[in-house]
Amino acid sequence: MPDPKTDLLSLPPDEFEAALGDHFAARNQPAYRIEQVRKWVFDECVSNVGEMTNLPVAEREALSAAFSFVKPIADTVSRSKDGTVKHLWKLADGELVESVLIPTTDRLTLCISSQAGCAMGCTFCATGWAGFQRQLTSGEIVAQYRASRRWALEHDYGRISNIVYMGMGEPLSNRRALHSSLTILNEGYGVGARRITVSTVGVVPGILELAGRKEQFRLAVSLHAPESELRSQLIPLENRHPLEELMDALVRFDRAGGRRITFEYTMIRGINDAPRLASGLADLASSVDAFVNLIPFNPIPYQDWKASRGERIEEFRSVLEARGISVAVRVPRGRDIDAACGQLRATRVDANAAKGCKNASGPLDDPDMREGLGASANSGEDPTEANLT
Repeated sequence: MPDPKTDLLSLPPDEFEAALGDHFAARNQPAYRIEQVRKWVFDECVSNVGEMTNLPVAEREALSAAFSFVKPIADTVSRSKDGTVKHLWKLADGELVESVLIPTTDRLTLCISSQAGCAMGCTFCATGWAGFQRQLTSGEIVAQYRASRRWALEHDYGRISNIVYMGMGEPLSNRRALHSSLTILNEGYGVGARRITVSTVGVVPGILELAGRKEQFRLAVSLHAPESELRSQLIPLENRHPLEELMDALVRFDRAGGRRITFEYTMIRGINDAPRLASGLADLASSVDAFVNLIPFNPIPYQDWKASRGERIEEFRSVLEARGISVAVRVPRGRDIDAACGQLRATRVDANAAKGCKNASGPLDDPDMREGLGASANSGEDPTEANLT
């Protein structure tokens, strides 16, 4: 049963202040109570209303009665020898979602999920094997950041500097929650728009919506093939939004200015690593000044593909560099903890299934889901840093 209370974490800052203003006015409380609560939520990231110690007990009780406070529970915390940390979060209804902290020498990147599971069916991704459960609310997306931020500070990882929507699910198939959460993270928690990247396999209406925002959020496109026929074998969405349409949308996104596009290209031996494809990839990247990440394929259950050989990956990189394309080859991160998106959750889902639990896939009643059907759950990687494969 849905919680009748208003979820504080799902409210963008303007709605947050309006809701609290009405609440405190009805209780004849001074207006500065709004700022007190704002600091506790956005600056301190408290996990519940009870921690707001400069509010009278009666006001804390009244807040708890009027507002809910999403608090995911850490079901599993896995820490890699390279410092990568994966959290498997249990939500209020028992659903499981993943987030990953990726430390480097100069930044701490958080990869977050936008859906519980994925309905998109990409052939190279572990998330889809466990099926789609439901959309996440904006509060559940934001709660991953808040909980991860607390964990990082408590364990001497420092402050989160970058956020990537590259965890479970296709963000642009959950656009209502995506856009709200982007505003909350940017305006409420002060994460710069250029430090937030949204990943997609090509939900064209969503790309155009994102291009229309005033903030310069970045975009990562799971490309994986520069030819439509081959791409359709990897990504079902290609049949709905073919490559030509996708590239037209990316040109418009690029023309909006200041918004870097990254192409994610998973290198799969004998599938999408033929030498002739490197030139096609360069053509597409140059048309929108995209940065290219070449990603060695990460083995997943039920799929016997292998990563491209090192010399073939280097051949791709050489072709791209010769064309003036900025390119990087990912260094695998977190393999010892199944850090690639969906792997840990899939393990738990399989375990539950063995105990007789049903893995629901449910009707796709959300219009965003229908519009983006066929889009990929993304690979769980940071386009600027680590490869979680």
